[in-house]
Amino acid sequence: ELYWGQSEASNMQAKIALLGVLGTSQAFYLPGVAPVEYSDGARVDLKVNKLTSVKTQLPYDYYTLPFCKPVSVVQSVENLGEILAGDLIENSPYDLRMGDNQNCKLLCKQELKQADKDQFRARIDDEYMVNMIVDNLPAATKYIRRSDGNDYMYMNGFPIGVQKNNKYYIYNHLKFLLKYHSSDDFEGHRIVGFEVEPHSIVQATQSDPAQPNGLKAVCQEGAEATLMELDSYPEVTFTYDVTWEYSDIRWVSRWDNYLKMTGDKIHWFAILNSLMIMLFLSGMVAMILLRTLYRDITRYNELATAEEAAEETGWKLVHGDVFRKPRFGKLLAVSVGSGVQILGMSIVTLIFALLGFLSPAHRGGLLQSMMMLFTFMGVFGGYSSARLYKVFNGEDWKTNTLMTAMLYPGVIFLVFFVLNLFIWGQKSSGAVPFTTMFALLVLWFGISVPLVFLGSYFGFRREAIELPVRTNHVPRQIPSQAWFMQPMFTCAVGGVLPFGAVFTELFFIMSSLWQHQFYYLFGFLALVLVILLITCAEISIALTYFQLTAENYNWWWRSFMASASSAIYVFMYSIMYFSTRLSIDKLVSTLLYFGYMFILSLIFGLLTGSIGLTASFYFVRTIYGSIKVD
Repeated sequence: ELYWGQSEASNMQAKIALLGVLGTSQAFYLPGVAPVEYSDGARVDLKVNKLTSVKTQLPYDYYTLPFCKPVSVVQSVENLGEILAGDLIENSPYDLRMGDNQNCKLLCKQELKQADKDQFRARIDDEYMVNMIVDNLPAATKYIRRSDGNDYMYMNGFPIGVQKNNKYYIYNHLKFLLKYHSSDDFEGHRIVGFEVEPHSIVQATQSDPAQPNGLKAVCQEGAEATLMELDSYPEVTFTYDVTWEYSDIRWVSRWDNYLKMTGDKIHWFAILNSLMIMLFLSGMVAMILLRTLYRDITRYNELATAEEAAEETGWKLVHGDVFRKPRFGKLLAVSVGSGVQILGMSIVTLIFALLGFLSPAHRGGLLQSMMMLFTFMGVFGGYSSARLYKVFNGEDWKTNTLMTAMLYPGVIFLVFFVLNLFIWGQKSSGAVPFTTMFALLVLWFGISVPLVFLGSYFGFRREAIELPVRTNHVPRQIPSQAWFMQPMFTCAVGGVLPFGAVFTELFFIMSSLWQHQFYYLFGFLALVLVILLITCAEISIALTYFQLTAENYNWWWRSFMASASSAIYVFMYSIMYFSTRLSIDKLVSTLLYFGYMFILSLIFGLLTGSIGLTASFYFVRTIYGSIKVD
């Protein structure tokens, strides 16, 4: 008998699962999801979801393989997030009844043609996993970690089959363990657990007039059982066992097994490490800036003699140029506007997630919420872009607003559309239908663009931000700069710290994205976002101050890029993650990975850059407002 947990493939899947952190293990209520009570003998629907693979990242419909089909296949209604994630939830012929244990129940017999066998072989080689759902709970495979004795963990889904000694075996016999909870507080039973143990066996069939299809299966298990080897048999028999087991787990805690966190000590240590780096940086920046600035401002405000005035050096000398409009000021205003839009989306999404509204029980909820919130945050993006553009005395407000609404969302949509064509070419269920594409365009042009224009309208109507010093007509000559004050070097140094602040959490998020694990560490994520905001602001302020001290007033783009350059480190890290943690070898899968990581890096760069520039702007405005200028 060959079953999941003892095969060679299981070892690799276990390592994959250990990489991802599945979430916190505290009980929580799920707003909007009501428990379902089943009476004894009531039908319990078992639904099937997409086939997924860590190796290809291309999901497929469950019924693309010759599994047993119901009389009519019915798709569940899906939200926008589920469609974008490639989910395809359908009904199945499995007959489950509350409290009714079954042993070796025949599902169907399927004739296997050569094309079917080739398809099974290809899917097993690509390590595809089957995903099933009962009462909104995904099927979990219990994996016992031998080194830890009785310690175990759960993995999402189970493999189609396994390849061993150049032979392919199909998991055609499934053992379902369903756990239920009963209480005097409610009638009936609530399902609190759904485990699957897949086996590969050859079953005998006997005629039985009492059965709907006139046949019943006989399963031989144990060491003598014959394995269902793909090439040895012209047909495959699918059977299943059902075992119902009472559990003390309450309904509100039933997701804890899926969200059980591995390596939590490492995670806490890494978060603490990021926090210490941030506090050290805060202390260092505060000490340097407060001491230096206090001395500088005091010296500048003293009545200087003519000789002292002539010998004056430092940031005060560039007061007539410090607020000079930068080159490509419109693009900078657009970048900051998009960054503010992303920041608003991130903060509100995290608040909803912390309140439990975006738990894994709401399939596609996180993605759909992010899409909707980004759309509605367009009003803040337009406002921020308009306010900054007005500081530059920009007059072409229509173009500025249109670019804020269209430039970066357009780049992201273009990459997404091209990738979707590749996925569509692979006939994957992950391809977003054109109707959904149209819905995204309606969201963008129907809601986001008008809201950006609305925000921009309010931004331009307000008085321009008052600047403490006037800008000279003739630009001051910038003295030659030391090598360590060159833009490339300062940006390379500046990007390290924001990346260092999110490095640990990025690993867990990427394991969740690319290794199909649940992610429910929003508490940690909120803490990391706060650390990131502070780190970006401090590093940009520090580098801007040192630049102004060197009498270089071209600080606008530098303050943006000092933090935004962390996106380059994120993309470089994704290359390292690809080569060390994933086993993707197909061209389309590789394009998919790097296309989406490019989008993620771009979003991260806009977010961090806008924080850095905003902090630097208010810092510069404050210090020049604190000195007397003749």
